Amino acid sequence: MYKIVSLGLIILFMAACKSGPSASKHQSPLPQFSTEGHRGARGLMPENTIPAMRKAIDLGVTTLEMDAHITRDKEVVLAHDDYINHLFMLSPEGKEISKEEAENMALYQMDYAEVRRFDVGSKFHTGFPQQQKLKTYIPRLAEVIDSVQTYLKAKNKPPVFYNIETKSKPAGDNRLHPDPENFVNLLMGVIQEKKITPWVIIQSFDLRTLQVLHQKYPQVRTSFLVQNNKPVAENLQELGFTPTVYSPNLKMVTPSLVKDSHDRGMKVVPWTANTAEEIAKLKALGVDGIISDYPNLLVAAP
Repeated sequence: MYKIVSLGLIILFMAACKSGPSASKHQSPLPQFSTEGHRGARGLMPENTIPAMRKAIDLGVTTLEMDAHITRDKEVVLAHDDYINHLFMLSPEGKEISKEEAENMALYQMDYAEVRRFDVGSKFHTGFPQQQKLKTYIPRLAEVIDSVQTYLKAKNKPPVFYNIETKSKPAGDNRLHPDPENFVNLLMGVIQEKKITPWVIIQSFDLRTLQVLHQKYPQVRTSFLVQNNKPVAENLQELGFTPTVYSPNLKMVTPSLVKDSHDRGMKVVPWTANTAEEIAKLKALGVDGIISDYPNLLVAAP
């Protein structure tokens, strides 16, 4: 009788494990190798814009990498910088913006209607001479998702993953962005509304936002962006949990870093490899994906 009861408990326990939250239920399987267009396709199109995302899709990436900021009226938008960037943005009137003027244009201090008026695609970007120029704007994340999903369907393309970075740091709390919990809640509000959670990875240098995600949204994959030379174990100790992805600067990738990460069950996806030589070297080291401004080089790499 004891053995029968014990066996029954074991069966029930196994069934409960299978029916509870799991990767198979909440997450779509990650690509065997993740080709990620940095800020869409920054080297070829204006960064963090809908045209950049469509370009990356046309090139065949598995993953769209992008940056998330919050406006004063709580809209989640795609932007890397805390402020309007005078180096490649123009005023709503199409005029140059001085560095001094830009320093008074924090996205978190403006409503989205105002942010949207800036031209982020017409000015020549000296760092990316191949970038196609066209008048475009800072989009809301919700609009980007709608556009991407519609574009994929129209082009008969498979689903893509969204690797979204929370642009935050302790010094900017409630000045350049919300506190970590409110930031994450606003971001996840959009993701859940658009029903793309299975295809989302949230990345950050700010371990606080990753910790909030781990605690409140454990079904969401996380990626720890790293630009220090600390051992993997030390960085993970500070983070407090093991994320899905370990994402170091490409110069930090070594055989031991890859092995240590794999031994801990993490994928390694470095940033930002922009030459065929860099891409080939990283692939030879056994990484699981690469983030690049030039997704055309990524998809062409053997």
